[in-house]
Amino acid sequence: MARVCLLGDDDVDLRYELLSRETAREALATYDLRQPYHNSVALETVSLGAAVSLLNDLNWYLVRFVDQVLVLEPSVSDDEWLSRDLAAALRDDELTPEESDRFLKVYGVVTAGGGDDGASDESDGADDEGNDDETRRGPARKLVDPMFVTRTGPELPEYDLRDVDETVVVRVTEGEFGA
Repeated sequence: MARVCLLGDDDVDLRYELLSRETAREALATYDLRQPYHNSVALETVSLGAAVSLLNDLNWYLVRFVDQVLVLEPSVSDDEWLSRDLAAALRDDELTPEESDRFLKVYGVVTAGGGDDGASDESDGADDEGNDDETRRGPARKLVDPMFVTRTGPELPEYDLRDVDETVVVRVTEGEFGA
């Protein structure tokens, strides 16, 4: 099962924008929608190909309302997400999973609710899977300050842009890394 997570632009309510439009609503109707991070919509598809196909179907909306698209494919990695471009390249056999792990974008994860940076020690009890009442009222977790790194060995460099609760690692294409 491939997971897809759409991260909304700061100036839009992503869930509202997607579900208020008939074509997007119909494309998403068969999925159990979650919200693992602030202003996100996440779902599971049957395969990497199905995830990329869904993203292609939603492209008009993604261009207008989405800041980042993340895809988690267990056959590539259990804990590192893929960018949309990298997911498509893997589906099209332009790269192998082994060739996809060099260029990374690492996000900090903070718990929203306090201070000007959105960080707080308070938690709403929601988990990574979007369970509990996270889907209804939205999570307190937010992805912040991406840091681009190149993997040169088994260990990743320490995330040092700010104090964070955890990190989310996203594999990106060489073109996305250099952009």
